[in-house]
Amino acid sequence: MKSYLSLDTETQLKKKQELPPHIHFIGIGGIGMSALAMILAKNGYSISGSDQKKSLTLKKLADNQVHIFQSQEESNIDQIIKLYGKNILVVRSSAIREDNLELSKAKEYNLIINHRSEILAFLIEQKRSIIVSGSHGKTTTSTYITTLLAYANKNPTAIIGGIVPLYKRNYNVSDSDLLIAEADESDGSLVKFNPSIGVITNLELEHVDHYLDLEDLINTMKQFAQKCECLITNFDCENLKNNIKSSKLFSTKKINNIDFALIPKESNGCEIIAEYYEKEKFIDIIKIPVPGIHNLSNTIAAIAACRTTGILFKDIKKGINNLKLPSRRFEYKGLWQNRLIIEDYAHHPSEIDAAISIASTIIKTKNNLSKISPKRLVIIFQPHRYSRTKKFQKEFAKSLSKSDLVFITPIYSAGEDEIEGIDNKSIGYDLKQLKPNLKIYTPNNNKNLIKLMKEHTLEKDLILILGAGDINLICENIYLDFINTKSINNDLAA
Repeated sequence: MKSYLSLDTETQLKKKQELPPHIHFIGIGGIGMSALAMILAKNGYSISGSDQKKSLTLKKLADNQVHIFQSQEESNIDQIIKLYGKNILVVRSSAIREDNLELSKAKEYNLIINHRSEILAFLIEQKRSIIVSGSHGKTTTSTYITTLLAYANKNPTAIIGGIVPLYKRNYNVSDSDLLIAEADESDGSLVKFNPSIGVITNLELEHVDHYLDLEDLINTMKQFAQKCECLITNFDCENLKNNIKSSKLFSTKKINNIDFALIPKESNGCEIIAEYYEKEKFIDIIKIPVPGIHNLSNTIAAIAACRTTGILFKDIKKGINNLKLPSRRFEYKGLWQNRLIIEDYAHHPSEIDAAISIASTIIKTKNNLSKISPKRLVIIFQPHRYSRTKKFQKEFAKSLSKSDLVFITPIYSAGEDEIEGIDNKSIGYDLKQLKPNLKIYTPNNNKNLIKLMKEHTLEKDLILILGAGDINLICENIYLDFINTKSINNDLAA
């Protein structure tokens, strides 16, 4: 099998390219921006950044000599220029609005302004790369690839959109010639990348604030696919199978004419036992220590990427037992008054369905997940973006109808303007039409949510907290309230 690990002469020459000596990130606390900032800081660049929300991420950046501005003001840019002159680079993400004060001031000074994707593209050009894209599962798949390569003693540089359990951070700095990163399709910027190996996990219309329709998304992914030296795709995804030409295929359903297959045999809500095949040849029985068919698909995608780099399967297998989901991906948070609390990043109907499927399996099967055997599924859902909620409101209602009790919080706007008639109550209305007897609550704030949880949840409930916004911060406030009442612990079974 061809190896994609060695650097060619052209790539070695590109490694000599440099960015300006000082780089300023607007919104440095974001999961993607912070990883880029830390990688550059570790590589000797002077870094500063601004963010209006305090977080542990900002503290860690500050501990690594990154200057943090706690607000986004024009004066920040003035201060940076006084210290470093105008030979600086300003980095923004798609989340930064055009009327941002720092961005406007940077334009006034005619500073170099790059989108975060351009910085990632620069880093990708320095090494051989495995770049993961797709509508769902990018963070989990890239986390798995990074973990498997680390246990195979390859120690890749990694830039991940979530906290990798192996590193307890969203990045890894390495002198190796291999880089793992996500290609975010949300704004179409992934067409700037030239991966050695590209992986597309699946394809489904998701970011309706950017794409007109599914065809628009497919056209963008075709551009990304054409720029991959080798492309690995999911045969089980009809949108991929029918539209994207790939070099290699993976599947959890089919063996014939498939390069890498992982066929499930047993599942209990904690792990999956599956048969592994390469080019229709049975290789081994594998126990994957994470639940969910979608995570099985992420696992075989990761194995396929590692095998395509030339890693022996016996070396890959060393890491499989150590696979763990990244933070906020079906993350077990603890027990509160005999209620099992789990948090998941799900913010699209398909992702919600996948999380509910795992939760339902836990309720239906006996496993060693916790000291209790949950009997009822309770969902706390924070919708993400008004545009997404408007597009998928009925689908959200259909997904949430599979639960026994639902709390829907106000929409996390992600910088979008409100849309009249679209809110948590409008989802609740559609949900009530589908399941009239379902208890549905639409609290206006965190304090009201906690009160309702205390009043309406029961012992042995599985409380599944869903959303990609600041629902994790809401969870922290809930936990603080629980701690104040001395009623929470983290005694999940090993």
